[in-house]
Amino acid sequence: MAFASRAERTTRLCGKVLAHAGQLRFDPNQRERFPLVPSQVIAVITDPLFYLLAIPAITALGLGKGGFAGAGMISTPLLALTMPPLQAAAILLLILLCQDVISVWIYRRRWSAWNLKVLLPGSVVGVGAAWLFAAYVSNAYVEIAVGGTGVCFSLYSTFGKVPSQPRRPSVPAGMFWGSLAGFTSTIIQVGAPPYQVHILPQRLDKFTLIGTTIIFFALVNVMKLVPYFALGQFSPRTLATSAVLLPFAVATNFFGLWLARRTPTELFYRITYLLMFVISLALIWQGASAIRAM
Repeated sequence: MAFASRAERTTRLCGKVLAHAGQLRFDPNQRERFPLVPSQVIAVITDPLFYLLAIPAITALGLGKGGFAGAGMISTPLLALTMPPLQAAAILLLILLCQDVISVWIYRRRWSAWNLKVLLPGSVVGVGAAWLFAAYVSNAYVEIAVGGTGVCFSLYSTFGKVPSQPRRPSVPAGMFWGSLAGFTSTIIQVGAPPYQVHILPQRLDKFTLIGTTIIFFALVNVMKLVPYFALGQFSPRTLATSAVLLPFAVATNFFGLWLARRTPTELFYRITYLLMFVISLALIWQGASAIRAM
C-alpha cells in the first residue's frame, strides 16, 4: 500500500510537470546570464610576421648550436619585434634546450674538462646575479660594456702582438669570464663574447672548442630555467609555440653541426673572431640606440 501511494504521488507530480511543459521556452539571453566556461585550449601564436621572423632566428640558433658561438644573438631581437623580449627569450630557451640535447650528444667525448671546471662555478654566480639584479640593471649599459670588451679583444687578437703559442688563463680569470658569460647570457641573451675572451687564446682543437662551447652554454641554459620559471614566462602558449618551431630548429641544428665539421680549423677560428667583432659592434649599437631613446 505504501509503495502504491508513493507511486501515485510520483505520477501526479510528473503529470503536473508535463502540464506546464508548454510554458518552457528557450531564452536566447540565457547564455549571457549563465555563460559557458570553455575548456582550456592551448593556443599557439598565429601572427604571420612572427613566423616570418622566426625562420632566420631559428636558423641562427642552429648555426650557434652547431659550433659558431654567438651566431644566435640576433634571434631574440628578431622575435622581440612582435612580442615582449622576455617572452621571446622564453620561447627560444625551450628550443635551445632541445638543440642542446642533440649537440651535447654529438660532442659528448670532445670537450675540455679543465675549462668547464673553471667556467661553470663562475657562471652559477653570474646567472644568480642576473636573476637578483635584473630589475636594477639597464640592458643598454650591459650591451655597451660587453660589446666594448668584445671589440677590444677581437681587435687585439687580430692586430696586436698576440703570443703565437696557446696560453691557458688563470683560474680566477676563468671564473670571472664565466660569471660574466652567465650574467650577460641571462640579461641580454648574449654570453659568447666574455666566454670567447677566455677560450679562444687557448687555441684548442676545433672539435674540443666546439664541444666545450656547446656543453658550457647547455648547462647555462639549464640554470636559466629557474629565473624564467620564477618570472612566469613558461605559459601554455609559450610551450605550444616552441613545440611548433621545434622540427625546424632540429633541422637547422644538424645543418650547423654539419657546417662546423666541414669548416677548416684556421677558417673556423677566423669566422669565430669575425662573428665576435660583428656581434660586439651590434651590441654597442643596440645599447647606444636604447640610451638615446630614453
